Amino acid sequence: MASVTLTPVRAHGLRSGRRRVLSVTARRVPTWRVAAAVGLSGAVVIGLSAATGTPAGAADNILRSDDSVARSCFEKLLPAGTRGTDRREVTAGVDGLVQARLAPQGAGVGDWDIAVFDKKTGGVVAASAALRSAELAESFVTKGQQLVVQGCRYAGSARSARLGVDFLAINAQGGSTKPAQLVRVETPTRQQKDRLLTLDLDVTEKADATGVEVILSSDEDRKVLAESGLRSTVVRPDLSADSAANARRDAAFTARTPRSALPSGRSSYRHLYDYDYEVKELARRNPGLVRAITLPNATWEGREVSGLEIATDVDNLADGKAVNVTMGVHHAREWPSAEHAMEWAYELVNGYRAGGELRSLVGKTRNIIVPVVNVDGFSISREAEPKGDFTRFDYEMKRKNCNVNDSPAEFRTGVCKANPGGRSRGTDPNRNYAGFWGGAGAGLGWSSDTFRGSAPFSEPETRNIRDLVSNRQVTNLVTLHTYSNLVLRVPGVADVRPPLDEPVYKALGDKMASRNGYTSQPAWMLYDTTGSTEDWSYFATGGYGFTFEIGANEFHPPYETGVIAEYAGLAPAPGAGKGGNRQAFIDMLSNAADPAAHSTLIGSAPKGYQLQLRKSFQTPTSPVLNPDGSTGLPIYVADTLTSNLSSTGGRFSWAVNPSTRPYVAGRYGRDPKGPAQAGVVLPNPPGVPPVNTNFPADTTAERIPFHVDGLPKVDNGKLTVSISWADAATDWDLYIFDAKGNVVTSSASGGTNQERAVLFDPPAGDYTAAVVNFSQAGPTTDDWGSLKVDFASPLPTTYGPKEPYQLTCTDKKGRLVGLADVYADRGQTVDVGDVCQRSARQTKERGRR
Repeated sequence: MASVTLTPVRAHGLRSGRRRVLSVTARRVPTWRVAAAVGLSGAVVIGLSAATGTPAGAADNILRSDDSVARSCFEKLLPAGTRGTDRREVTAGVDGLVQARLAPQGAGVGDWDIAVFDKKTGGVVAASAALRSAELAESFVTKGQQLVVQGCRYAGSARSARLGVDFLAINAQGGSTKPAQLVRVETPTRQQKDRLLTLDLDVTEKADATGVEVILSSDEDRKVLAESGLRSTVVRPDLSADSAANARRDAAFTARTPRSALPSGRSSYRHLYDYDYEVKELARRNPGLVRAITLPNATWEGREVSGLEIATDVDNLADGKAVNVTMGVHHAREWPSAEHAMEWAYELVNGYRAGGELRSLVGKTRNIIVPVVNVDGFSISREAEPKGDFTRFDYEMKRKNCNVNDSPAEFRTGVCKANPGGRSRGTDPNRNYAGFWGGAGAGLGWSSDTFRGSAPFSEPETRNIRDLVSNRQVTNLVTLHTYSNLVLRVPGVADVRPPLDEPVYKALGDKMASRNGYTSQPAWMLYDTTGSTEDWSYFATGGYGFTFEIGANEFHPPYETGVIAEYAGLAPAPGAGKGGNRQAFIDMLSNAADPAAHSTLIGSAPKGYQLQLRKSFQTPTSPVLNPDGSTGLPIYVADTLTSNLSSTGGRFSWAVNPSTRPYVAGRYGRDPKGPAQAGVVLPNPPGVPPVNTNFPADTTAERIPFHVDGLPKVDNGKLTVSISWADAATDWDLYIFDAKGNVVTSSASGGTNQERAVLFDPPAGDYTAAVVNFSQAGPTTDDWGSLKVDFASPLPTTYGPKEPYQLTCTDKKGRLVGLADVYADRGQTVDVGDVCQRSARQTKERGRR
């Protein structure tokens, strides 16, 4: 066989280990053995043979077809010479990875896809189906395996594409000798939550006021948690066994379910190439209603990020409609988030075609859906060997993206799917946005699962969403995650007061939570997070932003329960009979269509004239926590928001966000309706209780009752209960119970000589303080002093300055003919008049309706 040399990839950092067998659950999964990799070895040269048997040479790198055919390239291996295809045959010379890439070639713009098949079985090994011709298909192969690389010209005028194929030798890597466990760490205080987040453990999104669920994948993890002094209990003792059981359950469900209750009818998790292909097909089959989009920044591995836009007259981007954004998979392993986003696209298309409520809502709005934000990470997670042990080389449980630049030099070698840093390498996209970036609740070190990155918006994934939100009037945004059955809103940091929009913001979150059965709450109640999506998008633009944490447990649970039941509102999901996430999405869309939920500009302009709203500003991050323990100054991040409307002549109506960004608009509070209650000091009861390290399972404690008054006598905005003692090495804990025996607040820090439990807006009634003797520093008892109960009045609402948009009008030749500053509040309609008249330069603020 004649051959051509392609660019080789060299290997580094070898380790030995066991090899495992990849489970076969569908026709698209190959039947060979694969190895989870630590490093690569050897430079590999491949051979390409033309399907026609002609002599190979440089031309073998070019795939050609005179015709385009809109069909799946990965569905099956087509016969040689099939219209719209070209193919090459290769043989794997190593046990390791195959990487097949396409790049544009020659004149014209085209859309070529690629798929790699096992020649013997016809099963798909790897595939890629992005919107243009920049494709990367990679997966595991075995030495001597015969492969067919199939290129398919899907659309466009480009008759050729450049092919590159590399084989990367990989040494096998074993997993953990002990099963990974899910534990609940007791964190009843803010200090304990903050302490947990500094341990660089795999912290899940499932948390409540008194605890957080954490994954322990190794003896080192168990040691770190034990040495922290934080108490924990095992929730799921063997995550690997759970993962294997889920795979079996998914295979059985798919086999017996030809069509599910989802809008698409799907019954199994998609691959990245499924998403990209379905995006293209929805656009092709629904011209005028659906357009496929590619976000501007390619990823670290060179992949493009695809999405959908759905609206009537969809190609008229400057039509002035409110924009509703839904997106999934910031975190690679959270597969149900992408499934929900994709099904919502089908829901909108099907609903519009069927008529009724959704037809009306689609007609009033523009919907942008990005199923997979972190395409590199998702592709790796989805195609990885299913281990479920959460070790460094369990790529299925990868969370982050594929950035290598912040890793130590010894961990920068290899490709993202096979490297010495394993899944630990990369940046967490949902800690990389500018909103409060640099503060608590994000990892400072490269290997942390919540590593924030080197700077705000350092990652192409977050820059893509920033570009989208900054250049559209995104009035509503939902970012989807797993898991913990939550609807989260801003702020993500407990010390940040809620925005002025809090009452209506909360009401919208509560309404959606009534549909999916989740808990609606500010994000900080989970634990502090900085650099998250909506803490930037909302505070910078005013567009409502929410995070949905889908499902009660597991990052990608069985499809039947984790996707179908949660989306459609079926048992056993908490939204069963309530509408599920489907109805919650409709509620969000209804809010986008409601002029009272945003601002509206009206006026008149000649046909073909272009209106633009623009504003530029700087916003500080948090004071930046540094890995050495020091705290640096905040970073000021510059943002520019622009949006456009193309006049059709005469009057126009333009849905926009309020002109004043919430970050400066003020903070929500309430005026006191009476004085705060006078504080009291309560004595320490006689005696000292024995040491108790197992509260509340062991109820041993000193209990001191007290009473909280209410209106009309007093108005308490804050309750603080505190105790103190002499030696910080002694540890007393403090828990506050209401009259029904519920813990309403607590303080159990350790390493201090005091505890302070805080409760905001405490209801009137009887309370009990339970003081627990957790440990003593020495043989002499170090007892606590008096118990103080202090009260403070509620903080009133504060208001900041007003900010304008700058509104400009340009004529058909691009000349500036109108300029005005426009102030608009939420729910307000502002008449800007005939802004395209030069007299608008003298108009600082237009009349309001």
